[in-house]
Amino acid sequence: MLKKNLLSIAVVTAALSLAACNDKEAVTEPVEPEATTDVVVEPEVAPEAMAEADATAMPADMATQSIGEMAAGNENLTILTAALQAADLDDMMMAEGQYTVFAPTDDAFAALLTKLNITKEQLLADKEMLTSVLTYHVVPMVVKAADIPYGNSIETANGQTFSISDANVITDASGNTANIVGTDMMATNGVVHVIDNVLLPK
Repeated sequence: MLKKNLLSIAVVTAALSLAACNDKEAVTEPVEPEATTDVVVEPEVAPEAMAEADATAMPADMATQSIGEMAAGNENLTILTAALQAADLDDMMMAEGQYTVFAPTDDAFAALLTKLNITKEQLLADKEMLTSVLTYHVVPMVVKAADIPYGNSIETANGQTFSISDANVITDASGNTANIVGTDMMATNGVVHVIDNVLLPK
C-alpha cells in the first residue's frame, strides 16, 4: 500500500514539473515582430511647376514705361515734360528707340528762368530755343552710368557735344556745369539720368 502511494506521488510530481516547464517555455519564448514594408515616396515635381517657380524668381523691376511716360509721372520733371510737349518732342520720347536723356529737374529749369530773366510761359513759347536745348540733353544711344566715357566728348541729338568728368559733372558747350544726381532710370526706349542744371548749347 505504501509502495503504491509513493508511486502515485512520483507520477503527480513528474506531471507538475513537466507542466511548469511547458508554461515557462511558453512565457519566455520570444515573439518576432512582423516586418513592415512601408516605403516613403516623395512627390514628383512637374516640369510646369518648376517653370512657374523659376518665373517668380525673375526680377520685378523690368522697364514698363517709355522715357516720356516716366518723365510725365515724375513730380520733379514737370517743366521738362511741358517743354517736350511744347517742342513736339514728346512723341519721340514715347516712341521706340535707344536714347539716353539727361533730365533737368524743375529746380534746374527754375534756375535757368532766373538766369535768362524770363517766365516759364515765355520759355515754353520759344519752340526753336526749346528744340535746340532739349535735343542737347539727348544722346541717341543707351549709355548707362557704368558706361559713361569720362573725359571724352559725347555727341548729342543736337549735333553738339558735352563732356562728363569722373566726378559725374557735365560741362556743356557754353562752359556751364551740371551734376548728375540720379542715374540709370531704365525705360523701354532707353535710360534717364537726372541732372541739377540745364545744359546749354552754343
